Amino acid sequence: MWTRKELKEKAKQRLKMNYWRCVLAALFLSVLGIGMGSGGYRHVYSWMQGGSSSNDIDYDINTVYDDKDDGDYGENEISEDDEGYEGDKAYDVYLDGVFSDLGEKAGTLPDGEIDAGKGIAVMFAVLMVVLILFIILVVVLIIVLPIEIFIVNPLEVGIRRFFARNLKEEANIREVCYAFDHNYKNSVKIMFLRELYVFLWSLLFIIPGIIKAYEYRMIPYLLEENPDISKEEAFALSRSMMVGNRWKAFVLDLSFLGWYILSGFTFGILGIFYVNPYVAQTRAALYQKLKGNKLQEQFQEIP
Repeated sequence: MWTRKELKEKAKQRLKMNYWRCVLAALFLSVLGIGMGSGGYRHVYSWMQGGSSSNDIDYDINTVYDDKDDGDYGENEISEDDEGYEGDKAYDVYLDGVFSDLGEKAGTLPDGEIDAGKGIAVMFAVLMVVLILFIILVVVLIIVLPIEIFIVNPLEVGIRRFFARNLKEEANIREVCYAFDHNYKNSVKIMFLRELYVFLWSLLFIIPGIIKAYEYRMIPYLLEENPDISKEEAFALSRSMMVGNRWKAFVLDLSFLGWYILSGFTFGILGIFYVNPYVAQTRAALYQKLKGNKLQEQFQEIP
């Protein structure tokens, strides 16, 4: 068994012993975790329409029905004395006039033809949006994805190794590059599969992806301790270590929420110099605790 207090106290002690190196390693981890944001384009359409909204049209149509109930048809009013009056046909004539006016507001010409200038502008805006999305996709596939697979993931293994070793001794910052010199291909393969599995599970309404992310959390630590571990063993061991601990690990992460908020008030400065290394060291302490529990279980199973 383990408690949040126990892990955090251990992390604080080790953080003090090797403070500046921990800050630097956590800074690497934070930089590697930076994602891309995307902006919306919903305002483009309303701008192309000259600032009008659908509420204006809805109001005009509702006004038409209100006028019909009052028996007042405005400028298009037709009385029973007019030639050609046939019941509701008078109202139909009025509607034709109203929708003609609405058509002019929506960008049509009086004779019913579409304003070619505005039509081309809208088409151009749509094409630009599609082009931007395509460029982003190409950039992700050609540049970002390979960097993530071949550089970022192995660096994560090395950073996890730094904080794991720092629990026992003053770790050296060169541990960050550990995966590049110790069965690099295996680390690349297993870390890629971990990210892929989490992504695929996230397609099922996100929550399964979160569960799998916690289930596979120990894989980088297993790789830093045993670079030759097989894919099957790495996933099996991580799942086994997290059995009964996923919810507790989630609560452990939530316990840092207050620190993240304070870091936001300091524009991330507090995060760089305390929160990020504190969190990373605490997670390493969790791995060490779960590994010890797992070893005890295995020894107990030996007759």
